[in-house]
Amino acid sequence: MDRNLLPIGQFSQASGLSVTALRHYDACGVLVPTYVDPVSGYRYFRRDQVRTAQVIRALRQLDIPVEEVRRLLGGGREELAAALREHLRAAERHLHAQRCAVHGLLSRLTEGVGMTHHVTVRQGSAERILVRAASVDNTGLGAFLAGAYREVYEVAGRGPLTFTGPAFVRFHGVCDDENEALVEACLPFWDQGAQPADLPEGMSVCELPETALACTQVEGADAGFPHILGAYDAVAAWITEHGFAFAGPVRMIYRRWTGTPDDPGNRLEIAWPIGEPTAD
Repeated sequence: MDRNLLPIGQFSQASGLSVTALRHYDACGVLVPTYVDPVSGYRYFRRDQVRTAQVIRALRQLDIPVEEVRRLLGGGREELAAALREHLRAAERHLHAQRCAVHGLLSRLTEGVGMTHHVTVRQGSAERILVRAASVDNTGLGAFLAGAYREVYEVAGRGPLTFTGPAFVRFHGVCDDENEALVEACLPFWDQGAQPADLPEGMSVCELPETALACTQVEGADAGFPHILGAYDAVAAWITEHGFAFAGPVRMIYRRWTGTPDDPGNRLEIAWPIGEPTAD
């Protein structure tokens, strides 16, 4: 047997990967042994494969899927380094979101959700709105809204449309890192003035009826993700506790927006359409 080859047991010790894991990576094509004994089926690896195995072990410790590991190993060092940097950024975002969630939960436990967000009811008028819609999750939400409003304002400028209120977003479901939802970028305009024409694909005009809205406002860092989730929870809890019905998609209204998330000058309103109190 070639002295440059290590039997699977020794290779396991050198690489830090179990024999079971090595067999699995062989079956997946991630780390294929150099030689397999045709009689015993025993696997042997080159000594220079130890480094590769150690990289695989480290990538799997980062919870990178096996298929992604195989793809990354097939690329160059620059691609692998770029993927690791992006993984680190994603991990930092996730950790930040977890910290905010924990602090928010602690705040609610000690102060109560109603203490941090004051909920009021106001009457929302009927509106005609220009809408750009797509199904996205939270990771793609910012890019979608930025592009959607560029398109919406470009169409509005050709009218030119007369705006009747601030832009807002409607969420037709849970939009987070694990779930996609239909999201609508909305711009209200005067129904007696100029009307939009030649709408691009994915853009439409809709009519919203007059409705009551349960609302709360957030400013600065509290208007950024994930802090803003506390505002949604506060309004939802208030609606539930007061017996009202949920009467439509929740709205995120841009009362003041600098264009930069977490800017101290930002002020957003979370407004949820409500119906008459439900029967006991």
